Amino acid sequence: MTADSASINLTHHFLIAMPGLEDETFAKSVVYVCEHSERGALGLVINKPGELSMKGLFDKVDLPLHRQDLMNAPVLQGGPVHTERGFVLHDAMWAQAAASESPQDASQLPSDEGGEAAQEAAKEAAALSAVSDKESVYASTMIIPGGLEMTTSKDVLEALSIGAGPKRVLISLGYSAWGEGQLESELAENSWLTVGADMAVIFDTPVEQRYERAMKLLGLESWMLSSEVGHS
Repeated sequence: MTADSASINLTHHFLIAMPGLEDETFAKSVVYVCEHSERGALGLVINKPGELSMKGLFDKVDLPLHRQDLMNAPVLQGGPVHTERGFVLHDAMWAQAAASESPQDASQLPSDEGGEAAQEAAKEAAALSAVSDKESVYASTMIIPGGLEMTTSKDVLEALSIGAGPKRVLISLGYSAWGEGQLESELAENSWLTVGADMAVIFDTPVEQRYERAMKLLGLESWMLSSEVGHS
C-alpha cells in the first residue's frame, strides 16, 4: 500500500458504483462506509431491498413492532458477508455511564443471543469500533464518526419493538467488507465514486432514488458516467 492510499479514510462516506462495476451485489449500489482503516473497510449497501419488510423481519424473530413509521420499510441486502445476520444502522444513542458502572456483557443479552455466539459477536463489534469516549446504550455497537452507530445485538430490535429506540433506522441482512488495500485497489480501477455521506440519503430518500441522489451530491447524473470516468 502506498503512503497516499494509506492516508485515505472513507469512514462516513458513500461509495457509488461506477457503470463498469458489474458484480451482482454491487452493480449500481451505494455503500455507506462504517469503518475504513489500513486493515480494510466495512460498509452497508443502502439501496438494495430484499424480500422482507421490517414488519416481516420482526415477525421472524418473534417480536412485535410498535413503530408505525417502520412497518413497511424494506430490510436491505447490506452485502455478501454474514447474510443471515442483521445489522442496524441508526442515530447515535449515547449512554452516560458512570465510572462505577460495568459495561453490558453477553450475559445481559436475551437468552437466544447468549453463549459463545453472542460473545463472538461482541468481540467482533468491539474490534471494529472506532475509539470513542462515549458508549452506546446497546450491547454490540460500532460507533461511527459522523453521528451514527451500527448495532448487531438484539437489544436494539427489542427497543424498536416497544415503540422506542433510535428515531432513524436502517436494517440490513449482511454487510460488505474489503481486506487490507482492497478498496484502495478498486478505487484505482475506477470502480467507485466517493463522496461524504448525507444522512438524508440514508434515512429520508426512497430506496429506489438513493443512487441518483448520491450522484447528485457530486453534481452528477448517472447518464453522464462511463466506466472510464475516474473517482472523486
